[in-house]
Amino acid sequence: MKIIVTVGGIVYIFNKVPFFDAISKWNDSTLPWLLFILFLTVILMAIQANRWRGLLLDEGKKVKFRTFYAYIALGYFFNNLLPSGFGGDAVKTIAFGKRFGNTANSVAAIAVSRVMGLIAMFLSFFIALPFVMVKYQIPSAYTITVSLVAIIAIAVILGGLFSDKIKIPEKISNKVPFLLKLQQALAIYRKHPKAFWLSGLDSVWLQIVTIIIHYAYFRAVGIDVDIAVITVFTTIMVTFTMLPISINGIGIRENVQVSLYTGLLGIPAEIVLASTLLSYLPLLFQALQGAVVLAFNKK
Repeated sequence: MKIIVTVGGIVYIFNKVPFFDAISKWNDSTLPWLLFILFLTVILMAIQANRWRGLLLDEGKKVKFRTFYAYIALGYFFNNLLPSGFGGDAVKTIAFGKRFGNTANSVAAIAVSRVMGLIAMFLSFFIALPFVMVKYQIPSAYTITVSLVAIIAIAVILGGLFSDKIKIPEKISNKVPFLLKLQQALAIYRKHPKAFWLSGLDSVWLQIVTIIIHYAYFRAVGIDVDIAVITVFTTIMVTFTMLPISINGIGIRENVQVSLYTGLLGIPAEIVLASTLLSYLPLLFQALQGAVVLAFNKK
């Protein structure tokens, strides 16, 4: 199903807007913005590394910051190889845990990082939404979907913090003892609220950098879009690409972007698609860093 949706989405969008018509919108002014985006991508990865390190509490302080950055890069490398936006998280957390002997804590830290990042994104969405709705009529299907996923994210983080209160059947815990360790690793953040809320602060910084990057995508193709609009539309796009209906959101991302920016703002579809295709270059940059890590640290 994912293959059908992905291929169908790509065929549909490039039938509507030819590929070369889109990339023809890249020009000499695109390069400086692209370099700025790549710089912000490094900042983004550094914040992710710092958030992961902080959530590992005292264990995290024993490991060098550059090691966390390297594993973040490794995660991006596998995210671009595996047919899921979470495959890289599995690889980097298990690899890190096996190397440093704290797999359960590593998995818990990445899980909390992921969800806190989503909550920060949804928070920015609901802050910016009233400013956007004054000018544009956002389809209710978009806001309803974002609201539902936001509720799920909050439920997941609360469930994780109090997961030790849930009794796992003995048959399951005997077969998968890791689940008990994961429960304890997640619940430990109730005793370390400072680390938990600092991860939330890092997530806010991540969201700010992400918004600036998406703003830069449009500036790179000569369009100036309001920051509030970028905030709302980026959240909608990310939410739909998270749904497990396509391979890494490919095919969905392009169509949702054109639907929003062309359908509501009237920006020409080829320009919207040009900015969207530009977003794949930082992903390749991240994956390349991960490839270097893998090449020099095969174990």
